[in-house]
Amino acid sequence: MKKPELKQSASGRGVCASITPDTSMHMLSQQEVEKLCDTSQGGLHELFRSSALAVLTSGNDTDDTKAFFARYADFDIALVQRDRGVKLELTNAPARAFVDGVLIQGIKEHLFSVLRDIIYVHNEIQHNEKFDLTTSNGITNAVFHILRNAEIMQAVEDPHLVVCWGGHSIGEVEYRYTKEVGHQLGLRGMDICTGCGPGAMKGPMKGATLAHAKQRIKNGRYLGLTEPGIITAEAPNPIVNELVILPDIEKRLEAFVRVGHGFIVFPGGAGTLEEILYLLGVLLHPDNEKVPFPLIFMGPTGSANYFEAIDAFIKQTLGRQAAQRYKIIIEDPQRGASDMATGIQRVREFRKDTHDAFYFNWHLTIDHEFQQPFEPTHESMEKLDLHADQPIHLLAANLRRAFSGIVAGHVKPQALNAIEQYGPFKIHGDSTIMKLMDELLQSFVKQHRMKIDQKNFQPCYEIIS
Repeated sequence: MKKPELKQSASGRGVCASITPDTSMHMLSQQEVEKLCDTSQGGLHELFRSSALAVLTSGNDTDDTKAFFARYADFDIALVQRDRGVKLELTNAPARAFVDGVLIQGIKEHLFSVLRDIIYVHNEIQHNEKFDLTTSNGITNAVFHILRNAEIMQAVEDPHLVVCWGGHSIGEVEYRYTKEVGHQLGLRGMDICTGCGPGAMKGPMKGATLAHAKQRIKNGRYLGLTEPGIITAEAPNPIVNELVILPDIEKRLEAFVRVGHGFIVFPGGAGTLEEILYLLGVLLHPDNEKVPFPLIFMGPTGSANYFEAIDAFIKQTLGRQAAQRYKIIIEDPQRGASDMATGIQRVREFRKDTHDAFYFNWHLTIDHEFQQPFEPTHESMEKLDLHADQPIHLLAANLRRAFSGIVAGHVKPQALNAIEQYGPFKIHGDSTIMKLMDELLQSFVKQHRMKIDQKNFQPCYEIIS
């Protein structure tokens, strides 16, 4: 097979290469190519460029993504339309993405997954009258079509997809623990779905690959779900063999709960709590009271205080009804995997009884409050309703938005720039809830679970009672 053309870039920091797809995305219309090459405001080029660069940095261990991306500020990606199909021209691409002049196959697949999803969402979802993104049903329908277009829907006979959430920069002990849990899940024939990044998103997949090899499972699935605002901070890990880029955080979170059959949450930070609050808010909706949904918080002995703090926060803000929707298992990966298998069996029986699909959880009700994209700005953060006099699931929705804003304020360029210009986000609410939030966030700081400079910590938020 002929190697793609590869040469050193003018800057000397990267390489230039021509890439063609293997079996998919080999044909694009002229209009699609024009959109992806459009560098004007609202054009797709910058979205495609930043997502492609994130994929090409797979395996990068640094947390300082801003500095890493600055190193490749002159990286570019161009589409060339040919009679035989499309070709990608890479300029100043990270050299580590290539081996002997050839782009690593997994990275190549991820690169064309990015191309596939950006084109589909722009053409078929966002600019298609068939999808009413102002309604709950319309949003769910859009999520379904994005996942189906990515060909991750499988008419499985038995549900066995476990979603694993947790921090991307956890310590070595916690990382080894996530691998062992993934190993125990894999030995029981379960596949893994994560946010596709490093840390607690990579560990379970790595453990499951070994277990699948032991069990001679040759079609193990390692599904990664991300979105444009996250992929640049958490590049897909190399184990992911199915990658989907949803258009925003809310559709990404909905995709998790629609395709997953059970959830395990490992230690993390504010982002992990955001995911927990989203899921609990969905499960606390009155319509979902009887829907089986196995949810287990798991960590090694040294992480017990993390879940103790989260458990206390949930009980004091959302009540014991919320705490009944999950269990906490410290150590004992075998028990966690066994309990998950038992919980998924109940999911199987319920979906058979209700005639719901195994590949997409149509039966679950997701309130529109959980589906509306939330853009953390100073105005939107200040207007959040963080008071106890509202339905529990809606309080969970607003708490989720608050933590989403805190995550954005520490890692996302747009929020970082706004905070640099206007100061920290101001968060208002009931004095009790504000006190609990402040205590929980301070515990994250002490446990080194916030993506911050520990010595010169400047919070991106200011909590006001």
